[in-house]
Amino acid sequence: MAEVGKLESEQDIENKIEETRQKFKNEYVQGQESDKYDSRDVDRIQKDDALVEAYLTWRLYSVGDALKMIDDSFLWRKEFGLNDLTESSIPKWMFETGAVFLHGYDKEGNKLFWFKVKLHTKDAKTSMDKKKYVAFWLERYAKREPGMPLTVVFDMADSGISNIDMDFVKYVINCFKVYYPKFLSKMIIVDMPWIMNAAWKIVRTWLGPEAISKLKFASKNEIQSFIGPEYLPPHMGGTDPFKYSYPPLPDDDFQTPICENGPIVSEDDNESKECESDSKELESSFSSEVAIKPNK
Repeated sequence: MAEVGKLESEQDIENKIEETRQKFKNEYVQGQESDKYDSRDVDRIQKDDALVEAYLTWRLYSVGDALKMIDDSFLWRKEFGLNDLTESSIPKWMFETGAVFLHGYDKEGNKLFWFKVKLHTKDAKTSMDKKKYVAFWLERYAKREPGMPLTVVFDMADSGISNIDMDFVKYVINCFKVYYPKFLSKMIIVDMPWIMNAAWKIVRTWLGPEAISKLKFASKNEIQSFIGPEYLPPHMGGTDPFKYSYPPLPDDDFQTPICENGPIVSEDDNESKECESDSKELESSFSSEVAIKPNK
């Protein structure tokens, strides 16, 4: 993050937080439709100093820019019903595909948010559901680990042009650029096929100056500079035996502890439970082929 606008004292920060609160109340809440935002979000901005400071930090302590970001994120939260979004709100088949999930940690101790790109294809009919699916994971993590950033991993193995949905990628970027301030540790693109170079050059322009430095490209031989082998799948040269299955949600209890030097490996992270049902074919638009139950 650039040093422009860096404040000199805690008192300066406290003053900015209070100024942001008052201006948000006076300019964005009072006199507006009573249901413009979810009242729970409005209440939180008035009580949670860390949340306000996160918006300010992400916008280099510009109160005006922070207010615009709060407005955008609160409108999005209201549209998506974030405060009431639960596992049962999401179509079951989405969880069964294993296209998006939380599992493991990078070398800095940041939780890993995996996107299996080969399991995604563009489909307007399920676009909103898929966006809510991503929001579900982000909101779930934000409530369980407040203030802790995520490392996003786009696993490009076996993917092609048909798997690239630029609207969906832009949405994921906006989640971190606008909706969840200071939430992104880094975004790692692993094994990107050369044919997708042009698409990802466009993605760079969407990130903005506060996030562009967080975008990393890595081959399967380079990824271990960011993530240890214990949290990498075999096709990336790792030793993690984790195989996604649903139910239950992986990392449901976030059992792996974090120490000052990074994650402490827990045997619980290496276990995955068997799916109980013989499943029907998944009507998954995440995959260009019918998704298959993972091998155990």
